[in-house]
Amino acid sequence: MDSSCGPVLWFTGLSGSGKTTTAQHVYERLIAAGRKVELLDGDMIRSMICKGLGFSREDRLENIRRIAYVADLLARHGITVLVSAITPYREMREYLRAHVAGYIEIYVKCSLEVCEQRDVKGLYAKARRQEIAMFTGISDSYEEPEQADLIIDTQRHSLASNVIQIIEWLDGHVWETESMQSLSCVAAGQELGEQPGLEAAHHKSEGDHG
Repeated sequence: MDSSCGPVLWFTGLSGSGKTTTAQHVYERLIAAGRKVELLDGDMIRSMICKGLGFSREDRLENIRRIAYVADLLARHGITVLVSAITPYREMREYLRAHVAGYIEIYVKCSLEVCEQRDVKGLYAKARRQEIAMFTGISDSYEEPEQADLIIDTQRHSLASNVIQIIEWLDGHVWETESMQSLSCVAAGQELGEQPGLEAAHHKSEGDHG
């Protein structure tokens, strides 16, 4: 990942798996830690910049391409981006990995049965009555990720433990890299400061910005 780009945490999974809830809690943790963060919810984006798109395979792909453009734009300005979107096809996720700087795939795993039990809007029931066409998991497929960077299980693990798992993964794979780069810069500055004539210039520069 380009060190100048923010990571893009892309939460993929069935409707009702817990993508948005988990993303919201991770968002709150990162905000509290002082990170620059944006949360893009698939449903909200579809009603705004993706309004007019249907649920055919091509329209679904276009929906993801538009979200990807916004997420990538934000990430290239150093913002951590959280995206919650079903993203049912492997083709979509391959596109994201190739076109989104800092893409991190998080598979929010939960069985179809449990997702249906959680469905307060009754969308699964409508889909089973064929009142909703091309509904992921019922009349349209969800192709389970084969190369997710991180898998969280919302059926077996609590929301709190899943959030901690994500934060710890970021600490080990993203933020640790930033810390190492900062330490390298400090070490490089110290080495330069030891050279004749450069130490005084270094301190003068610090004073100018004081």
